[in-house]
Amino acid sequence: MTAVLVAAGAFLMTLIGGFVAQRTGDRRHLVLGFAAGLMLGVVAFDLLPEAIHQAPGEVHGVPQALLMFAAGFLAIHVVERAVAIHRGHEGEYAEHTHGHHHGHAHTAGPQGVGLTAALALVGHSVMDGFAIGAAFQAGSTVGTVVAIAVVAHDFADGFNTYTITRLYGNNRRRALALLTADAVAPVSGAAITLAFTIPEHLLGLYLGFFSGFLLYLATSDILPEAHSPHPSRSTLLCTVAGVGFMWLVIGFAG
Repeated sequence: MTAVLVAAGAFLMTLIGGFVAQRTGDRRHLVLGFAAGLMLGVVAFDLLPEAIHQAPGEVHGVPQALLMFAAGFLAIHVVERAVAIHRGHEGEYAEHTHGHHHGHAHTAGPQGVGLTAALALVGHSVMDGFAIGAAFQAGSTVGTVVAIAVVAHDFADGFNTYTITRLYGNNRRRALALLTADAVAPVSGAAITLAFTIPEHLLGLYLGFFSGFLLYLATSDILPEAHSPHPSRSTLLCTVAGVGFMWLVIGFAG
């Protein structure tokens, strides 16, 4: 029950992250740059190490978790190419060149990509709650450390869920609905541990796949969109700040 109560803190931090993402105004390029940095930090410092730890078995000399990482990256790449989303990107970049950017989210890109990404983040948040519950089963000290890490980076989860959903042309109402689902997810995940546990190996494979998915969105979609309408120096600094922020959060939590 302690795990569920702690997960309520993650619920609040997720909502706060989404609220901050809404209040960005004409600083959207900075927000996107920071979001991409957060996503890179989460992948490099949190998701991939955990995935490799939980699924260390190798296939032809490569850890299974890293194979799933590559599979996740390639899966979203194939989907994007199949729907020709980058034609929409190129059209917007041409508009930026002529000074007609109005700060709106993608209208040419399929909303489904944003929804899929947001739902993947919701799934990750369920796993966050599950991690809290499993850690408290191992002991209160371990549980506290994991809880600090999860609660801290759920701010980034909420921020990214709202930002990604809106980036692909989904309306504010839908983005808020997904933000709410992402906030509830850690509590649900913690509650699951009261009944049963997910095999560690399968959890590691999921985290590896999700890492590739998230890295692709950060590097192929969010960063190009962030740099297209404005000079890139301030956006680049925000990206570096996002990576550094996640490094500090995970370092202190560890």
